[in-house]
Amino acid sequence: MVGIVLVSHSGPLAAEVAILAAQIGGAGVPLAAAGGTDEGGLGTSPDLVAAAIEEVDRGDGVILIPDLGSSVLTARLMEGPGVVIADVPFVEGAISAVVTAGSGASLEAVLAAAEESRTFRKL
Repeated sequence: MVGIVLVSHSGPLAAEVAILAAQIGGAGVPLAAAGGTDEGGLGTSPDLVAAAIEEVDRGDGVILIPDLGSSVLTARLMEGPGVVIADVPFVEGAISAVVTAGSGASLEAVLAAAEESRTFRKL
């Protein structure tokens, strides 16, 4: 199953979005929050992101969903074979990715579903 890592400047934000996505998309999806600095402050930590990737990697690929700014730069450090970044809205992209990953979809299909969230209309 495809793993998903939420990369945020805020540990609590990443954790809460992960909880929401798991509740909507199913608790069986490998999902991790990697937010904040190593000391729990505001920022991003390559070490936390690397640990989260290792935690969720089941061999089918990992999608990183960063919130903004330096979290994108941190995620880019982790890109490689089987590890891709989704350029998507943080909440909507996370939920779309988790729902699709829960169906057993491929890395490419989960990424495409997350990317569709950029066009979701609320009204």
